[in-house]
Amino acid sequence: MKNLSMIYKNLIISGLVLSALTVPCLFCSAETITNTQEEDYIEESNYDSSTAYINDIEILGSNIIKPEFILSKMSLKKGDLYDKDKMQQDLKTIYKLGYFTERMKAVPAKNSNGTISLKIIVEENIPVTDFTIEGNTVVSSEEIMQYLLPLKGKPQNIAAINQAMENINQCYYNKGYILSKIDSIYDDPDGTLNLSITEGKINSISIKGNEKTKEYVIERNIMTEPGSVYNENQMKQDLVRLYSTQAFKDVNRTIEASPEDPDKFDITIELKEQRTASVSLGGGLDSATGVFGSVGISDNNFRGRNQRVSVSGMVGSGVLMSDSSIKNHVNYQAEISFFEPHFLNADNSLMSKIYFRDLGSYQVPLALERRIGIEGTLAHRLKSNPRLSSTLTVGGEYVNMKEGDYNRIAGMYRSHNLDISNRAKELQGGYFLKIAPGLSYDSRDSAMNPRNGVIASIRYEEAFGLDGFNKTTGRLSGMAKRYIPIGKKSSFSLTGRGGMKIHGSNMPEYMAYRLGGPYTVRGYKVNGVGTGTSFIMGSAELATPIPFVDRLKVNFLQNLRITFWVDAGTVFNPTIASTLYDRPMHAITAGVGLKINMPGVGPLAIDYGFPLTNPGPNGNRHGYFTFGVGDMMY
Repeated sequence: MKNLSMIYKNLIISGLVLSALTVPCLFCSAETITNTQEEDYIEESNYDSSTAYINDIEILGSNIIKPEFILSKMSLKKGDLYDKDKMQQDLKTIYKLGYFTERMKAVPAKNSNGTISLKIIVEENIPVTDFTIEGNTVVSSEEIMQYLLPLKGKPQNIAAINQAMENINQCYYNKGYILSKIDSIYDDPDGTLNLSITEGKINSISIKGNEKTKEYVIERNIMTEPGSVYNENQMKQDLVRLYSTQAFKDVNRTIEASPEDPDKFDITIELKEQRTASVSLGGGLDSATGVFGSVGISDNNFRGRNQRVSVSGMVGSGVLMSDSSIKNHVNYQAEISFFEPHFLNADNSLMSKIYFRDLGSYQVPLALERRIGIEGTLAHRLKSNPRLSSTLTVGGEYVNMKEGDYNRIAGMYRSHNLDISNRAKELQGGYFLKIAPGLSYDSRDSAMNPRNGVIASIRYEEAFGLDGFNKTTGRLSGMAKRYIPIGKKSSFSLTGRGGMKIHGSNMPEYMAYRLGGPYTVRGYKVNGVGTGTSFIMGSAELATPIPFVDRLKVNFLQNLRITFWVDAGTVFNPTIASTLYDRPMHAITAGVGLKINMPGVGPLAIDYGFPLTNPGPNGNRHGYFTFGVGDMMY
């Protein structure tokens, strides 16, 4: 094959655009034959062959390509009436197979019986004997060879070689190497095809648009490095990481060929920062805290280092829609939190907080509960699987339980024939050191409105009683949620969740698991199903946009979802509170709700559910509204 390098000197795949600028005469197109005089291809005797039939057809000069293959491509067959025009067309067809030079001809010879013996003489191209590959680093030669090996041993064929080159470029493209190209291809006299590949290395990476955010903060989220082969998939992950910092409202990248070396590229990361500091004043309704007011100060890009600082406070009436076991008491909550997304290295993050809570206890009936604590959670992303993270939470907490309504609780003890001395056990608090390792997995396609993927976690918590080791308790809990896409925007999810006490016969009652309320079994008030030392529950939910509403170009409405769901759960080993209130300890509910995902806040949900099983004497057969912030399964 002469000067084959010229064919692919400009063969470039970028966005799957393939161009072959120069084609040597050896592989000229079918039009070449059309423009050549027929006499160059058909040699005829001095007799009229237009009325003669073909007795046989013989292919000469075909050594590698089987004659049967050539005959199968021809329109003229043995026994047909010989036609000069059809013969010329068949010669064009044979040429277009790509295995032969333009030096071919058909020679009809008259037989004694008046028929014709047709001889077709062809000349095969030089056969492909071997391959050499240069320039490939991110795709192995073995993988590239799988596209070339079908050419080996066959005459050089421009169409087949062109297809092999396109397949190699497509292989690079599918892996994200969209700037790679086959720079040249040429053959040696012995039939060896030589490929040279330019993979598209990065010359430089620059950052534009950041005013507050420190440049090193941006750089540590960009795993793509100068000198490496550009990969679009990895760059997309880098841009997602930058966007997830919540410091930017828009993140993009541009690619330009380097002026110094056209085979290398300059990458520019273009950013648009958003306002990250905020002061909030609000209020509303909540199933547990009742009417509440809140104030908060936060900055999601503190000092331009992508650290998150938040100070918040809330005061709630503690009256509206609370369970009858919860003491009506003004609810005070305050919290200071600090999040470091890059703790020691890029794979670690640290969340720390100090909190104060004074409220009517959710678990211990008619008691007042005060908690003061400090904790830190170290999260580590596993390099072997970026979707898998380990966590370790360490904290200290002081819990003070006080009687809220002794006369009422004493009457309930008497009506259930229980010894009032057990009340002291219910009011057990103390000082605790908590250590909780955990593991989480997240393959969701989106954190805002996930439609596909899995989120799962498991956590073990050991609470050491510092003022009484007999209060030391170990608990294990876990959850898994699977999202299944439905249609274009809807999703169906299945959730399983459970928890159990591992050890600790004197586990304080305020540590008990509870079911009922916006974060567990909806359609019940808080604790309405029951409290105990272990539980299991499941949920099925269909989330879909409200028809036509999601088409309006309003961000708030774009994130709005209507949900249809079923919850079911069971509590085991009931606490004294469950006995006092004759809670059912198991429930199945169904309902409908609205969910809006607010950036920086999370899912806000309003649900109405009604029990499909006996709600117990303190429940409501007609169900309840529940209001919650955050996903019920997190």
